[in-house]
Amino acid sequence: MKILSGRGKYFVIAAALVAAAILVSQLVSFGPRKGAEGVDQQRLLNAAAEPANWLAHGGTFLEQRYSALDQINAGNAAKLGLAWSFEFDTNRGQEATPIVVDGVIYTSTAWSKVYALDGKTGKELWQFDPKVDGDRAVYGCCDVVSRGVAVWKGKVFVATFDGRLIAVDAKTGKQIWSAQTTDNSKPYTITGAPRVFKDKVIIGNGGAELGVRGYVTAYDTETGKLVWRFYTVPGDPAKGPDGAASDPIMATAVKSWAGKWYDYGGGGTVWDSIVYDPDFDQVYLGVGNGSPWNRRIRSDGKGDNLFLASIVALDADTGKYKWHYQGSPGDSWDYTHTQQMMLATLPVDGKERKVLMQAPKNGFFYLIDRETGKLVSAKPFVKQSWVDHIDLKTGRPVMSANAYYEDGVKMIEPSSVGGHNWQPMSYSPRTGLVYIPTVQWSLKYDQDPAYKFRPGRLNIGAQVMLNEKEPNGSGALIAWDPVKQREVWRVEQPEMINGGTLATAGDLVFAGNAHGEFTAFGAKDGKKLWTYKQPVGIMAGPVSYSIDGEQYVAVLVGKGGGAMGIPDTKRPRLPQPNGRIMVFKLGGNAAWPKQDLTPAPANPPKERFAADKVNAGAIVYGENCAACHEGLAAPDLRRSGALADAAVWKSIVIDGALKDNGMVSFARWITPEQAETIRAYMGEQARLLQQEEAKK
Repeated sequence: MKILSGRGKYFVIAAALVAAAILVSQLVSFGPRKGAEGVDQQRLLNAAAEPANWLAHGGTFLEQRYSALDQINAGNAAKLGLAWSFEFDTNRGQEATPIVVDGVIYTSTAWSKVYALDGKTGKELWQFDPKVDGDRAVYGCCDVVSRGVAVWKGKVFVATFDGRLIAVDAKTGKQIWSAQTTDNSKPYTITGAPRVFKDKVIIGNGGAELGVRGYVTAYDTETGKLVWRFYTVPGDPAKGPDGAASDPIMATAVKSWAGKWYDYGGGGTVWDSIVYDPDFDQVYLGVGNGSPWNRRIRSDGKGDNLFLASIVALDADTGKYKWHYQGSPGDSWDYTHTQQMMLATLPVDGKERKVLMQAPKNGFFYLIDRETGKLVSAKPFVKQSWVDHIDLKTGRPVMSANAYYEDGVKMIEPSSVGGHNWQPMSYSPRTGLVYIPTVQWSLKYDQDPAYKFRPGRLNIGAQVMLNEKEPNGSGALIAWDPVKQREVWRVEQPEMINGGTLATAGDLVFAGNAHGEFTAFGAKDGKKLWTYKQPVGIMAGPVSYSIDGEQYVAVLVGKGGGAMGIPDTKRPRLPQPNGRIMVFKLGGNAAWPKQDLTPAPANPPKERFAADKVNAGAIVYGENCAACHEGLAAPDLRRSGALADAAVWKSIVIDGALKDNGMVSFARWITPEQAETIRAYMGEQARLLQQEEAKK
């Protein structure tokens, strides 16, 4: 042992005393570590003091997705390597942000399954399968994904795709209680992560385009009993109040609607971001789009349609309305405000101000006063064409002549995919920058003269078409200064749909992309410092944690979800392997498993089909199949083994032979004759593919 003298000795002693003080402080604050049993309100309030863990969906109640760990930093990131990976049992989209408590990782996967894994070795501790019925998959606009779980006092909470909220024992993986949060006779789904605070667990739902009415519900964490519910859009006024916390404000909301919106459900689902603010003891809801998108159909072209495309603040104990800010009044473009909300205290006009930050689909970065709901500032972070400017006095956007498409085709940007979608952004207090995975894509919008409302199917109410000059869009990771409201740096990314971000005290930003690359960027300048490449696209947000003094970075791998329906035209469609969680550390040397991604050959039928049958099939396919099968998670039907056999094809499409896999019977929406036209169309597409591949 080397003996130090002078200042060096005192430095070592001082450091030891500080470390001891921190340990004592943690033991006093939280008691001895009890794993998930020790996660309560006090511990979550102090989550920032435990950088070794990732206790809440966004890291802490602030949801900044920032890790104070700095063992991995800009100086040594190049030495990162794979520590371990764990394979899930499904190849559907993976969007979850893991929770890490005292060395144990808790994560959900597609189909709402939950895993507990050893954070150091990747060993499976337990798995919970809620056994979601494959029939429900048809109600998912964007795959059977799950964005994560919540942990509280020894329980792991997962919201299932079919609308249940389930409490699972964190030690054993056994179900404790289950509450059906939705009406299963309607096309509700849940893909979001629950949030917990003050012995309440809160969850929203999805399904706006399919014809539902949005709401959020808080349940008692111990019993699963309903505590309060808040509806985000009004129901049929003739039916009277709902007996919910939202009743008092609905009299105001209903005045902003027209026509018979309630026949279409109305929409306004809170399918992702929900944030608890301990400073004001309130909950923020990020509210989604209307049902259908087109306000002309939904509300006779009139009104702001509260609380669509809004942030709504509620009293955390009662669910009572406190304030709202509507970013996209009268939404007709699918400009959801469900995207991630982050809380911070920032210097604004020379004084510290408690603000909420959001970069939603509509392309503007918002700073909102958390106490009053008043707009502080808003600037576009991507190109946009729907607004001339935002009036800071009223907080309202001043619409451009290009906004509404009631009088003809309009080129709208950002598109319905957004300037920023659900993929998480992050904020570093060290740099003062927000790191946003952005999208730049414009689409043409027009009225749909043939529109007919179809419950349980996508109801847009508009014709949405590609911009021929920008058919594939583009993506970029940008660093945004929220105070000065300006871009600081950007890194162009290979596709427009890429993964979420994590900022760390090591002055790093971690982000995945659609081509399977996981990269560490310099937080100050965007310089690429390290990249790990594997064959599967990355959508999810990363996390960092530490075990035995060693820092790890983890991220789920698996393309799907919101990326489905957007063809990846820049590379061939390969088979989609099962999703995984990847975990990295300095000096990691684990090998990526060998995977055969050779696609099956094209499989055209022997018979040929008349042109009118093929053309009819193209229309039916576009209306019913393309949203899933043009993405990477659902099979490429040109290579389907069933394509060459009419009887097998019918058994799947009409009879539901593969419903347990999520390929439900479409007999509710198409006839057997129409199913055969789809086979005709796909048969010709398979023939073209076969000819193309023969030339290679």
